[in-house]
Amino acid sequence: MKRTDIRRLLEREAGLEAVRVCGWVRTRRDAKGISFLELNDGSCLRNLQVILEGSLAEEGLLKRLTTGCAVAVEGALVASPAAGQRWELRARGLEVLGEADPESYPLQKKRHRDEFLRGIAHLRPRTNKYGALFRIRSEAAFAVHRFFRERGFFHLHSPILTGSDCEGAGELFRVTTLREPPPAAGGENPWAEDFFGREAHLTVSGQLEAELFACALGRVYTFGPTFRAENSNTPRHAAEFWMIEPEMAFADLEDDLELAEALVKQLVHHLREHCREDLELFARWVDPELPARLENLVARPYARIPYAEAVRILQAAGEPFEFPVQPGADLQTEHERFLCERHVGRPVFVTDYPKEIKPFYMRVNDDGRTVAAMDLLVPRVGELVGGSQREERLAVLERRMEETGLPREPYWWYLDIRRYGTVPHAGFGLGFERFLMLATGVANIRDVIPFPRTPRSLEF
Repeated sequence: MKRTDIRRLLEREAGLEAVRVCGWVRTRRDAKGISFLELNDGSCLRNLQVILEGSLAEEGLLKRLTTGCAVAVEGALVASPAAGQRWELRARGLEVLGEADPESYPLQKKRHRDEFLRGIAHLRPRTNKYGALFRIRSEAAFAVHRFFRERGFFHLHSPILTGSDCEGAGELFRVTTLREPPPAAGGENPWAEDFFGREAHLTVSGQLEAELFACALGRVYTFGPTFRAENSNTPRHAAEFWMIEPEMAFADLEDDLELAEALVKQLVHHLREHCREDLELFARWVDPELPARLENLVARPYARIPYAEAVRILQAAGEPFEFPVQPGADLQTEHERFLCERHVGRPVFVTDYPKEIKPFYMRVNDDGRTVAAMDLLVPRVGELVGGSQREERLAVLERRMEETGLPREPYWWYLDIRRYGTVPHAGFGLGFERFLMLATGVANIRDVIPFPRTPRSLEF
């Protein structure tokens, strides 16, 4: 008999005489001649109550049905007389697929601290919270692809191994086949004996490659893992994280702003429609303000503030910021949250940053001092999206590379796009994990990634 998801069973309008379900025992409650199992297969938050009677309720079998064990049950789906549940399964047959040692199984019927669950990331998806979270993550990923497909974007698989640094920050993971690092030498290539014959890294962004394809296919997006060797243990940073990076040819900063706002709003709409039950868990147990915050993300147009004005607002706020506000310096998370949470009370785009604090590829504005850049700041998280109109003018781009100390030769292919049919184009990056933190109220990025990679942490 074919297995049926518990979610589908619980959504049925009528019962079934013969059904087979598989899952893990959450709890077992015994009475005289009868036993009640709470079974969950991960398809939804709710459990299915299974009624065991007769030979299925014998002591020898019940001893094996401990929390965490896997079973297959066949029986009839019938209306339940118990309050709070519509259906229950009256078992006619049960097979133990995998026992769980009750002395060592770490997930008992109680609430566990997130710190404890990070140490058993291979088992934490079986909890209510993390099962719900990773269903939300899956649904959000589907919504990303749906959003771009409906707008005529093509999905690009950008490389994970790269020889270029998109951000110029130097926080790169080196990839090598050499047993020993090459010695510092003069004019010779120290990486000549390595696999690629040159220095290679894990990518920090798929943006540069996306620009190339946007200038051929018009609209593309990448959605994949990126890596940053930043020795930071904050709740907002991880060494491996996923980025959504669209690029549009024949587009400017205004197009960028509109697309970013539409994407965030559509993702929130999609999750509220398709993950209602799972989101309710987070509103109840994690962040009681979550429903109001999600509504705030979709209810009104996002505010827009130029960087210079944002600095003036922060300086006049009279707030005891940990990091003083300095004109010409990047905004800190506390500044970003003040602007969106307290000054405007909704998401806000900060635009036109000084060129000195932004990467080389951002288009220089007519004033020669700022670039056509934007960051989307949202409550609780701070920066969610960072993007810009790209510098399409060859001479200006070469001058910016010289100013930032980047050699031209490794980027010859990037410069070629400005030589052959250059066009205005724009794009942005949205941190997928930061969006999930926003959508669930979870405060630590380690808890929205299946297997977090952080300094001194490479388990699983």
